[in-house]
Amino acid sequence: MDILVLYYSRHGATRRLAECIAQGVDSVAGAAARLRTVPPVAPLIETAAPPVPPEGAPYVEPQDLEQCGGLALGSPTRFGNMAAPLKHFIDSTSGQWLSGALAGKPAAVFTSTSSLHGGQETTLLSMLLPLLHHGMLIVGLPYTEADLHGTSSGGTPYGASHVASQRQGNALTEEERRLAIALGRRLATAALKLS
Repeated sequence: MDILVLYYSRHGATRRLAECIAQGVDSVAGAAARLRTVPPVAPLIETAAPPVPPEGAPYVEPQDLEQCGGLALGSPTRFGNMAAPLKHFIDSTSGQWLSGALAGKPAAVFTSTSSLHGGQETTLLSMLLPLLHHGMLIVGLPYTEADLHGTSSGGTPYGASHVASQRQGNALTEEERRLAIALGRRLATAALKLS
């Protein structure tokens, strides 16, 4: 079963979370992560992204959503909300909403910020709203995950997160990494149980 790990990442921190979530998905027998990203958006409508990204995951296509057994959605935080490129893509999914392509499938969210109180939880909650409209079933991180009690950086019950501070750089802490892997594992396990 394919689990779509869909993200936008500008400086690589959200991509690193996505890779850990994919690792968690791949650790569950019968599940496989499909990493995808979205193209950047530009204020000038004449500006377009190349049809294939120069590196990293390929751009998402509608059939990736339609074929997935579950979805992990990730974005850096922009003023307490998801980044415009991801929102732009989500806004284009009315066809999948009308057909119910995602209804009943599990979903999880993840984010990165440049400061500890930079809006991680509001971003995660804002990403959940369209997923709920699609009829998806939300998977979070329970406090049975010991790292939620000990993290001094990212990690919330709403989803995996990372603090990419100037001091620390983009490297994930061990707690952030383990929580992202745990979220991928929970998502894949839920998808298999629901199928």
